Amino acid sequence: MTTETTPYARRWLMLPVVLAALFMAQFDLYVVNVAAPTLQRQLGAGPVALELIVAGYAFTYASGLITGGRLGDLFGSRVMFLGGALAFTLASLLCGIAQSPDQLVVARLLQGVTGAAMVPQVLALITGVFSPAERPRALAWFGFTVGVGAVAGQVLGGMLLQAGSSGLGWRAIFLVNVPAGLLTFALAHRLVPKRAASSAARGTLDPVGAIGIPAGLALALVPMMLGAAKGWPLWTWLCLAASVPVLAATLGWERKLARQGRRPLLDLSLFRIRSFHRGLVVSGAVFGAFFSFMFALTLVLQSGLGLSPLAAGFSFAPLGLAFAGASMAARRIPPARAARTVLGGTLVAATGLIVLLAEVAWAPDDISALRLLPPMILIGLGNGLAVPALTGAVLTGVGPGQAGSAAGVLTTAQQFASAAGVALLGSVFFSVLGSGEGPGAYAIALRWVAGIGLVLVLIAAAASRALLRPEADATAKEVPAAKAPAEGTPVKGNAAEGVAEKNPSKKILGKV
Repeated sequence: MTTETTPYARRWLMLPVVLAALFMAQFDLYVVNVAAPTLQRQLGAGPVALELIVAGYAFTYASGLITGGRLGDLFGSRVMFLGGALAFTLASLLCGIAQSPDQLVVARLLQGVTGAAMVPQVLALITGVFSPAERPRALAWFGFTVGVGAVAGQVLGGMLLQAGSSGLGWRAIFLVNVPAGLLTFALAHRLVPKRAASSAARGTLDPVGAIGIPAGLALALVPMMLGAAKGWPLWTWLCLAASVPVLAATLGWERKLARQGRRPLLDLSLFRIRSFHRGLVVSGAVFGAFFSFMFALTLVLQSGLGLSPLAAGFSFAPLGLAFAGASMAARRIPPARAARTVLGGTLVAATGLIVLLAEVAWAPDDISALRLLPPMILIGLGNGLAVPALTGAVLTGVGPGQAGSAAGVLTTAQQFASAAGVALLGSVFFSVLGSGEGPGAYAIALRWVAGIGLVLVLIAAAASRALLRPEADATAKEVPAAKAPAEGTPVKGNAAEGVAEKNPSKKILGKV
């Protein structure tokens, strides 16, 4: 048994288990990049099917994260995490046994939905179980896992494809999730604390928000992911234009619910926390730049330089090691210096992109994996410092009562930025490449992606300076101590943050 005044004893054992689920979701978001040529050969996937296999997961994943976070607030993070982990494992199995491109597309869409149910609960559990003093360290591990999972999609994906070339082939990249997912479910069932949703929370999901927010994101994401390959037909522009009024109308409805004292899907009071809304800007710029660069570099290594999936994967290893090492160092930095760490990381990443631009401009026809190594290491170091610290800087001021919603908004912003960056900068890459072949043509296309990425990183650096200002977190200090409301009770303004800081143990616990 635990009590209201004692922390959950097995919280540090729980942390790697829930982070394993996050790792799987990130891994599957990027592993298909390195597997695309193999899917084309072995499954017979055409260009449109490949786009849907790669981007369909990102679309359903990003568009469902806010709803997934809100469901965790309503019905309990434990219930949603366990259900999401089991469903994600089943969806991965369906991906691995698909017999046609169409079947794989459907399974990937389902995989994204189940990932959206599972991943927001990771941040919600961290925020709810760890005390304010411990939370930055735990959130740094979250950021570490986000980046390493993406890099591992390139490195381990190439290894799995090589090892499975005489047997499972491309299926290995999905079927590896089955034993990992079952083990994660079993351990989480024992280690994640039980917390029942209050009766006030039951049955209060906002249906307009649950439909309107994913629909608005879909109207924006789908054209960005498919528009370039289809030549930007009229429907893509109509969808992009329609996304604005759909999202605006949905936000208007959310404000109306909040004014009535009801529980909207999107907790708009989060945006009154300066560190939160400013951090979302930094997150969007960092993730859009980093993951579009990863996508373009994969194309350069495999298609431009002719490397095998395994060799291309190993070429990412130094970047991955640099990211991991910097992340391990960043998690030891005191929370008060998190914003400075974000700023320093973005400047290191910007330096790496400048070095890359110089390398490509110097002799594009002689570009090689070895010459790309120094800028890749710098980019890995910079993002390894920025991403873990950024997660902590954005979420440290959020109280447990808003944890699921905040997690959903943050991860949606990150994944939307990643998907949009890959789609838009990928379009730039292919437009510049045209019908060109060979290392030189691919190097010039990479230069454009790196140049735009550099602009995004500099925007992130400028925005991260706002996180250095003391008043960015002043909101949490303005709320006096108050009795903690029951979970699911409407909370206006920033009361949740004040309760969280004054009564950090109130939201934790139950019988395990």
